[in-house]
Amino acid sequence: MYGMKCLVKWVIVCMLTTSYASSQTYEELIGKSYDYLDKDDLPAAEECLKAAMRLESAHPYNYALLTNLGTIQRRQGKMEDALLSYTAALNRQPESEIILENRASLYVETGEHEKALVDYTTLLIKNPINQDALYNRGLIYVRKKDFLSAEEDFDKILEVNEKSVHGRLGHAILEKVRGNYDESERIYNYLIGELPREWPLYESRADLYFLMGKNGRAMADINKLFIETTPKADLYILRGKVKLAQYERESAAKDFLTAKEMGYDPAVADELIRMTK
Repeated sequence: MYGMKCLVKWVIVCMLTTSYASSQTYEELIGKSYDYLDKDDLPAAEECLKAAMRLESAHPYNYALLTNLGTIQRRQGKMEDALLSYTAALNRQPESEIILENRASLYVETGEHEKALVDYTTLLIKNPINQDALYNRGLIYVRKKDFLSAEEDFDKILEVNEKSVHGRLGHAILEKVRGNYDESERIYNYLIGELPREWPLYESRADLYFLMGKNGRAMADINKLFIETTPKADLYILRGKVKLAQYERESAAKDFLTAKEMGYDPAVADELIRMTK
């Protein structure tokens, strides 16, 4: 439910329609980068943007190219390179909420939650009603067990938009971590009733049911996800845990092994596999 912002294509389009005196080669390289993106050739798109910036290192719109470069590198798993690109873009355009939000979410993705917290707080100083920033900062507070601060952020979202899914979902997650399972279940049931095809909600509720010992209900949500979506490693792990709780050890081990093969943390997967012996 959260992810990186889109490529800053609108800036490039505006640039190409201005009278700024830049070389045609610079513009062509930018155009080629989008051609390669359309073909999902990320390495080639990355090299085109780098080549454009080498040609005109002082171009005023290079912050947009750096932002795009960071996102392309991120999609390739080059997290350190992406961080450098986002930071360089911010140095050129420090007031950009999009770039700051990209870097904050990258910090979350790489587990640097304290740095993400700083970026989200900076975002909220610039724009106190940025709902994505409030939601993601609230999740970091939940992780830190700063429940009061998390609650304030989720409440602020609902104050801005009383119909916000993120605001209610934040409270569902918060109550689950607090151990208020019945209240969390009530919120999940409401959200799923309103948004029956919002599949991540089912996984969150299944995890809650597992914590509550309602393994039959957890498996019902999980089975629905296996039918309606392409399951990721996390879902195999959750299904394996439910099966293990139901003494289906062999089947649980297969799910944990599948998750490991899909890239799940091998140390965690191996420990879960040992529990099935």
